[in-house]
Amino acid sequence: MKVGVVVFPGSNCDHDTYHALKHVCGQEARFVWHKDSDLSGLDAVVLPGGFAYGDYLRTGAIARFSPVMRAVTEFAGQGGPVLGICNGFQILQEAGLLAGAMLRNRTVKFLSQPVHVRVERDDTAATAGLPVGSVLTMPIAHGEGNFYLPDDEVDRLEQEGRVVFRYTTRDGRLADEANPNGSLRAIAGICNRERNVVGLMPHPERASEAALGSADGRRIFEALVTSLVRA
Repeated sequence: MKVGVVVFPGSNCDHDTYHALKHVCGQEARFVWHKDSDLSGLDAVVLPGGFAYGDYLRTGAIARFSPVMRAVTEFAGQGGPVLGICNGFQILQEAGLLAGAMLRNRTVKFLSQPVHVRVERDDTAATAGLPVGSVLTMPIAHGEGNFYLPDDEVDRLEQEGRVVFRYTTRDGRLADEANPNGSLRAIAGICNRERNVVGLMPHPERASEAALGSADGRRIFEALVTSLVRA
């Protein structure tokens, strides 16, 4: 599988993501600069975490206009798997590829800590082959991770089965103390209607090897491979 890792000015998890894909998961990976508009030859695209354009105005607001995002939108429209991690998730929201917005964490503080997320769907580009109910441990690192949608829209999101991950306790229970940023309905990740575009706030690339404290994140990248095999 050939995976493109998009690099924006301010991306800081691009090399981590490249390492996880190429050296941990054994997939072919290459960097895609934000000014590039050619994604030919790629089987999947990952938008990594960081602070694209310094997150000026709001997270992802400027990156959404990068030339590469027109190519990503076209790629996604053709059914190509797209994964947005943290800032990448926020960029996908700004680009209209994923629903909702990210508000400031309810603590109004930047949070960097391990969290537990429960897999809610096994039919997306980032969870293919993962049992529903599995709990993965990965770190978060964000100041704006408080997922928000109006009630009627989040109801529709739930009805369409587009909530992919939720913050839970280690044993998979919903609890307020397990929801670090105050996200609506403990939502940690969602997908589009076609299920080929997925965004999540935790960082799987920072939990892809046991030496990092958890290798659960590797399963997200492996799911990308599985989704392509199933396609």
